[in-house]
Amino acid sequence: MPALQALDPQEALVCTMVLVAAADGGLTDREIGAMAGLVQTLPVFHDFATDRLKAATDTAVSLLGETEGLAHAARLIREALEPRLRETAYALACDVIAADQEARQTELEMLEFVRAELAIDPLIARALERGARARQQHR
Repeated sequence: MPALQALDPQEALVCTMVLVAAADGGLTDREIGAMAGLVQTLPVFHDFATDRLKAATDTAVSLLGETEGLAHAARLIREALEPRLRETAYALACDVIAADQEARQTELEMLEFVRAELAIDPLIARALERGARARQQHR
């Protein structure tokens, strides 16, 4: 099978979410639910059919299975996203990690990788991380 050559921006956003969610070895139901909820509600996904989520998730998982798959996925994500959507991708990644209620070290390392690959300003990254944590607080 030939290597994937491009992602559209919405697929790149989903791929970013899958990268951080899968960092600890798999996708939990809570992470999948968070991704589905984001795809169903956010304006950036307004013309992205919910059934495309599974296909985009499968694509991301297959990328991770390749030799040098993480680097390949990062390149495809960077190429697909204009700078303003790179912050959106990072925010979505933070939301997926926060939805799991417990950030594991491997997920935090993947989040750091995403931050570096997308060249997210550290102050913006910190604000996005804090916002995601605040949205997931319990009473």
